[in-house]
Amino acid sequence: MVAYQVEELKAFTQKLFLGGEFDDFLVKEVNIVTFNHFTIDGRIRHGFYTEEERQALGLGEFSSWKLLRPVCFSLIKGRRLPESFRIDFQAGPERVEAFLKERQILSVSKEQITGLYLHIRYEEGKLSCVTGMSLSFFTLDKGIEKEWDQYAGMVLRGMGILWENI
Repeated sequence: MVAYQVEELKAFTQKLFLGGEFDDFLVKEVNIVTFNHFTIDGRIRHGFYTEEERQALGLGEFSSWKLLRPVCFSLIKGRRLPESFRIDFQAGPERVEAFLKERQILSVSKEQITGLYLHIRYEEGKLSCVTGMSLSFFTLDKGIEKEWDQYAGMVLRGMGILWENI
């Protein structure tokens, strides 16, 4: 786990809420505090869709950021900044595969990775991104976790997001 302090708040939030840079991430949970406290559980309610709709839309357990981004943007837009927000992202299957391939990780399969996380936190005028991961097995080896930390930082830089380690 590593924490990155985002240097350019406005540029980051424009990419987050208006651009498509984070659209392939899955959303575990969103908390936004403006005039009220809004909480969004990213789990898809499968009873809402028919099986055919779920297959046609390619829906899994969690909603994509692309689907929830307009809803979240509608909650924060306006003249005043939100008091705070927290977005808990999980890498989707394509990003997990890309991570394993790019980092040439052969010791772990994509099925053994239960989550590659990027937690975005905005509070007291500061925005940070914190990485995390979980595996389906126990290991003392932190190599893959360090690889994810570096990869997430590289992804943020690739999006043009400037950060420094906290």
